[in-house]
Amino acid sequence: MSTAIIVVGANGRMGRTISGLTAADPAYTLAGLVDSREHLDALSGAGCPVADSLEALLPRVPGAVIIDFTAPAVSLHSARVAARTGHALVIGTTGLSDEQKDELRALAEKASLFWSSNMSIGINVLLKILPELTRALGESYDIEMVELHHNRKKDSPSGTALTLGECLAEARGWKLPDVRCSSRDGIVGERPKAQIGIQAIRGGDVVGMHTIYFMGPGERIEVSHQAHSRETFAQGALRAAAWLSRQKPGKLYGMQDMF
Repeated sequence: MSTAIIVVGANGRMGRTISGLTAADPAYTLAGLVDSREHLDALSGAGCPVADSLEALLPRVPGAVIIDFTAPAVSLHSARVAARTGHALVIGTTGLSDEQKDELRALAEKASLFWSSNMSIGINVLLKILPELTRALGESYDIEMVELHHNRKKDSPSGTALTLGECLAEARGWKLPDVRCSSRDGIVGERPKAQIGIQAIRGGDVVGMHTIYFMGPGERIEVSHQAHSRETFAQGALRAAAWLSRQKPGKLYGMQDMF
């Protein structure tokens, strides 16, 4: 049986990618598209219901899983609507504040919600192995990270970089906000040992690249992940949607739960 999918922000870059993969895969059914009113004409040939709000669309597609890669405020609104209607929701939006994440966790008591700052399988495997590498190398190795994204990305550092940074900090027994350094300029003094640098580069149409550097006495280890296409994240989101359709409310799910 195919999983019915509703895409919020359907005319955006990720929305178009998710919609295209959904329509092409018999394991999924494109059940509805949501975007702002000025974009509805561009969606009119999709062959499924189209609306300018989830509230208008959801009564027509009960049981569908919502996928939202938009903006923090929009995704949070989608979660509130899902909590009222009981629809499952997969969120891939980055840049959420701690308060917004806390609200998602509360709403997850009422509906099946899934959030990840990065839907790629490779990144989530890195989240499993990086803590072991960090502990094995020890504190004589300084940790730095560089992330590259396209020139239209609004948040910095990327949500993925922060998630990777959190797992690295936890492996050292630190909290990332206490040790993160995202800017160096002027006479800043020697690098503290209890520090993780995360630097952001923006330009062109780079889909996403993250490189973690472990720099120690006489050697350097680099661990890099490059996303070649947005389909990497879209496929992960669809896999999450199929998995989430079988889960019950009670917690905010993520990629590690699915694995």
